[in-house]
Amino acid sequence: MIGSYLRQSSPHRFHGYISKHLRKKKPAETHTVMSDVEEGEFLNDESEGEETVKDEEEQEEEAVTEHEEQVETCSLTQEMVEPGLSLLCRTGNGLSHAFVKLDLKDRRLTDLTLLSSFVHLRFLDISSNHVSDLSPLTALTQLLWLKGDGNVIQSFTGQPLGQLAYLQWLSLALNRICDLKGLGGPSLESINLIGNSIQRVTGLEYSRLTNLVTLELRGNRLESTDGIYLPNLRKLYLAQNRIKRLEGLDRLEHLTTLHLRDNQLETLNGICSNMKALQYINVRGNQVSSPRSLTSLGEVANTLKTLVLAENPLADIEDYRLSVLSRMPMLEKLDKLQISADEREEARERVGEFEHEEDLEQDES
Repeated sequence: MIGSYLRQSSPHRFHGYISKHLRKKKPAETHTVMSDVEEGEFLNDESEGEETVKDEEEQEEEAVTEHEEQVETCSLTQEMVEPGLSLLCRTGNGLSHAFVKLDLKDRRLTDLTLLSSFVHLRFLDISSNHVSDLSPLTALTQLLWLKGDGNVIQSFTGQPLGQLAYLQWLSLALNRICDLKGLGGPSLESINLIGNSIQRVTGLEYSRLTNLVTLELRGNRLESTDGIYLPNLRKLYLAQNRIKRLEGLDRLEHLTTLHLRDNQLETLNGICSNMKALQYINVRGNQVSSPRSLTSLGEVANTLKTLVLAENPLADIEDYRLSVLSRMPMLEKLDKLQISADEREEARERVGEFEHEEDLEQDES
């Protein structure tokens, strides 16, 4: 996989979204692949504030519409291209040289038609513009890396990504994408779609994404995980959504990392034995309240090394770490803290006690 994701500042029209949905709360965690971004707390609106939030959203939408009406058409010109070109390399036939990297971020562009002439490009950054149509990229058959954060792309349907045979890294964070239909690319390994408006993950077809390893869907509007049929996927980032249930994960046989921070999960039912490579789960900031909610983790007890449960009601109970460890004796880290030999031994000795407490709790309920 090529490069790492470095988040750019978003244009004016996305400030409302960021302040509401990706609000900063604490110093962020980082991830080594496509996720070196600050983790914020997803804002779960309480019912008493729903009308206020609705009014705010309507005002933001009106502001966005007004801003769009003021955007003037701006077509890419040769004068814009020249200062952004870099990285002189041999062309595919080895007989000549051409610049293969182009930086066009923050140029107020609406039209990329001229790009079709730069057929040797391998790295392209068009972030922070007003682009909605990627069809001029059809001619860029050598493209490996594409960053288009902070534009106004609404759909993958009709876009040329599936025709870019060598494209490996794609970032379209902070656009207006609502669904994943049409998303594909035979060589795509990493996709970043942070901060869009995606409500469902249906449309992800294995036949179109056979090499996908990392999928970043942080800060969208997902309520379920159902629809992700990507057997080769290794890392799945779903933080700051509205997910209430885990579904369809049995197809993720090679998944090693599952990140679900700041959602609405009350249980981890849905984790299953088919997920035989799973090593890391982060469900920080959800609504898990009982050790019984972790029962399904027994299906991955032999592979799971790190579990993050901080900021759940469960983390406030007495002997929380020991209770979790009694269920998951192979864990190496809980809430990013290494499990000590003494903790492991005490948890083993108190297994019966914790099981009895859970039985009493179940009888009372």
